[in-house]
Amino acid sequence: MLNVMAAAAVTMSIPCRVDPTATTGSNGSTTTGSSGSNNVTTVPVENPTVENLPDNVNVFVVVIKGIIMGSIITTAVLGNALVIASVRRHRRLRVVTNCYVVSLAAADLLVAMCAMTFNASVELSGGRWLFGRFMCDVWNSLDVYFSTASILHLCCISVDRYYAIVSPLEYSVIMRQGTVGCMLGSAWILPALISFIPIFMGWYTTKEHLEFMVKNPEVCAFIVNRPYAVISSCVSFWIPGLVMIVMYCKIYKEAVRQRKALSRTSSNIVLNSVHHHRSSTRQHHHQQMLLQAAADTGELVLHTAHCKMPNTKLHPINA
Repeated sequence: MLNVMAAAAVTMSIPCRVDPTATTGSNGSTTTGSSGSNNVTTVPVENPTVENLPDNVNVFVVVIKGIIMGSIITTAVLGNALVIASVRRHRRLRVVTNCYVVSLAAADLLVAMCAMTFNASVELSGGRWLFGRFMCDVWNSLDVYFSTASILHLCCISVDRYYAIVSPLEYSVIMRQGTVGCMLGSAWILPALISFIPIFMGWYTTKEHLEFMVKNPEVCAFIVNRPYAVISSCVSFWIPGLVMIVMYCKIYKEAVRQRKALSRTSSNIVLNSVHHHRSSTRQHHHQQMLLQAAADTGELVLHTAHCKMPNTKLHPINA
């Protein structure tokens, strides 16, 4: 989630003022007229470069921001790519649980490549959008889509860990390949219902904002209406967040219960070992006593090792 948090951290709302009398000419210039006069002023629209950045933008600050954003994007891309490559290279990592991890890494990788890069261009160009109205909708859709997919993957991982720890003996029956495929499929399909469809249909915002976007293609502001805000926040945050809180609370309670049970079992084994050690001392000679102690110690070591195995189904505390 590092790249999701970084994308949210670098996002900035750009305040804009609209002149109701401004029109855009066919030659790329903006014409401003007044109802009380016949004077017409033509202002050419320039592409933002280092020479024509706004006066309130410091070049040194832009360079520092570019280095920071570039480092974050590069780290996110390389880190998630290494996760995918590791699972692909090592067969021991190709287990059901890592299917969620690989899919999550793919979602975070696409967030860094498709969302954070456009956002960095807006920040470095002084708040101007350089790619037109259509690409603005594409950027907003990709940002919402991949961020929501990443959060839903975390929700799926919490459900998977819940069954692995609370019901370890039934885990292989519940989490089959078909179940995992359905969960991952829903994590990739559901975000499209709150991203591409409402954004390209214009359902996510108000009519005034749509008109503003048409008249000002150099601005790409994501302003939503109340119904879309409620529905999208529930799908992409509140419902998955609630599920994760409930799952991990149950996992924590089960882990505490299993730890206490294992502590009692280990204590009983130690007491039994001491009891057998004393009995053998009274009844057998010194050599038999050493053999009995060695056998009891070996039993205790094997039991402790079995409890600490990360992939065992009987004691999945470290799973």
